[in-house]
Amino acid sequence: MGRGGPVETTRLELELPRLAPEFDGYRVVQISDLHARGRTVPERLAGLLRPVNEQRPDLIAITGDLADRHANFDRVAPGLVRALRSLRARDGVFAVLGNHDHRIGSHRVRRVLRASGIIELPNTHHTLRREGAALHLAGVDDHMEFYDRLDVVLERLPDSGSAILLAHEPDFADISAPAGRFDLQLSGHSHGGQIRLPTPLILPPYGEKYPAGLYQVKGMLLYTNRGLGAVRPRIRLNCPPEITALTLHSPAR
Repeated sequence: MGRGGPVETTRLELELPRLAPEFDGYRVVQISDLHARGRTVPERLAGLLRPVNEQRPDLIAITGDLADRHANFDRVAPGLVRALRSLRARDGVFAVLGNHDHRIGSHRVRRVLRASGIIELPNTHHTLRREGAALHLAGVDDHMEFYDRLDVVLERLPDSGSAILLAHEPDFADISAPAGRFDLQLSGHSHGGQIRLPTPLILPPYGEKYPAGLYQVKGMLLYTNRGLGAVRPRIRLNCPPEITALTLHSPAR
């Protein structure tokens, strides 16, 4: 986790074209790129995550890189579990893995997710229901590390109902949007550039085209969260850590 001042909560109201009226007002909170490291993980994370529960989310989405490949993750893991267990959402907490998670050992990160009660979506989907209406939450495993199988996701995803995709790398939108099946993609990875002068200076592969904020990509909405942590250099400038609070709306409301 990196420095950069207080966490900024970005609140957005988004209309999804296929969202059923039963899901109008549905609240999704997104966090990303914790890059947990150090012995004070529980204390630092408690402060960073406190605003999440304050949004009273229906669902929490974590878009990868809980781990930091430069950290001793086995030492960090117990504190990370304690912090993640504090997250509360009506329909649960869902996650996909990022490139750092795979490089440090995906089995280690998956063990933390299971212990925290978090549902991973590795090239699969989960269907949420309200009075017979469906909202599909899908996830692809990390694209940068070649674990993504969008073809498998699309093959298993029902043809009807709004669908949201969790994908760690935002530039994956250029692959997912042409499928025409997703109303919204949530991503992280880029940290917003970490240092903005105002141009973002530190952008990783697959995080260069859509580094931060809201985009429209071939009819699909994309939101790139700036993340809570940082990578080397572990500083942020004009690019505060972020929690995204999304309220979804149906065209039929």
